[in-house]
Amino acid sequence: MKNIKIYTDGSSRGNPGPGGYGIVLESDGYNKELSGGFKKTTNNRMELLAVIIGLEALRNKPSDVVIYSDSKYVIDSVLKKWVFNWEKKFFKNKKNPDLWKRFLQIYRVHNVAFQWVKGHSNHLQNERCDYLAVKAALGNKLNKDEFYEKS
Repeated sequence: MKNIKIYTDGSSRGNPGPGGYGIVLESDGYNKELSGGFKKTTNNRMELLAVIIGLEALRNKPSDVVIYSDSKYVIDSVLKKWVFNWEKKFFKNKKNPDLWKRFLQIYRVHNVAFQWVKGHSNHLQNERCDYLAVKAALGNKLNKDEFYEKS
């Protein structure tokens, strides 16, 4: 198993509005950056999607992973076990069920720990993720957030 650090951030320019995610993967001197943008989405969707895409990008399964995020929405939902209760109730009346289901599928493949970082506090990797997320949200090649736009 590899020890991996995944730094994530999400952004939306308006809530809802154009949004993006940014990810920095680090492992044994290896760094990789990922980002993407959407025409209309929410900040919480981008925060959660960043975690999902970071985990889905891992080739070695299972891996020991620490996710660094400034999103209390994501971290508290997992650490306080809310998402597992939502799952038992089929995510009835919960926001972002499509992403939470996708998250749980990849989350269960790895050994995942979470670390909250204060946003906009000069944390090098968090600032980089924020930059990537904002840049993606402002980009010209924005994807359609199919689930969000149809709901």
